[in-house]
Amino acid sequence: MDWITSGPQPLLMVIITAMAMYFALIVMTRLAGVRSFSKMSGFDFAVTVSIGSVLASVILTPDPPLAQGIMALAILFALQMGVATLRVHSDLFEGSTNNKPRLIMANGKMLRDQMVKARITQSDLLGKLREANVLDFSQVDAAVAETTGDVSVLHRERGDTPLSEDLLDGVIDAHRYQPRPIET
Repeated sequence: MDWITSGPQPLLMVIITAMAMYFALIVMTRLAGVRSFSKMSGFDFAVTVSIGSVLASVILTPDPPLAQGIMALAILFALQMGVATLRVHSDLFEGSTNNKPRLIMANGKMLRDQMVKARITQSDLLGKLREANVLDFSQVDAAVAETTGDVSVLHRERGDTPLSEDLLDGVIDAHRYQPRPIET
């Protein structure tokens, strides 16, 4: 029966701990800024998952204690801020903590060799194309597997402005994209 129910004291401790951790999270997010929960890089995503794990373990179990949980949050936020600062000031550091975006579709054609390297299946890409409201492969100028694992679909309809090649700066295999003229 203990598996399903709980006494008043453990429930009260969950309430108090959840409120304290929530308050600590708000304070630290305000100090660190909105970047704290961004998905600009794989590192950002890993820190976000780690923060969630710390919150859950501190709120639902007596070990680790609340003070250790708050300290763990503070360390994760400090690491996040430190890595973000280093990435801004050092190209070498940015490259070592970040994957490069990869072109996986160009001019309406899937680049299967790049999809394999990005570990993206045809089904994954088709799903992203549907999410982007692509009606025909010919609409797709480029699809990019981003550093976060997301897929950006750059597409247009007849008469729309063509894709600026500058948007593909730093993208692996960007040379495979060939600008198309505006269709009328």
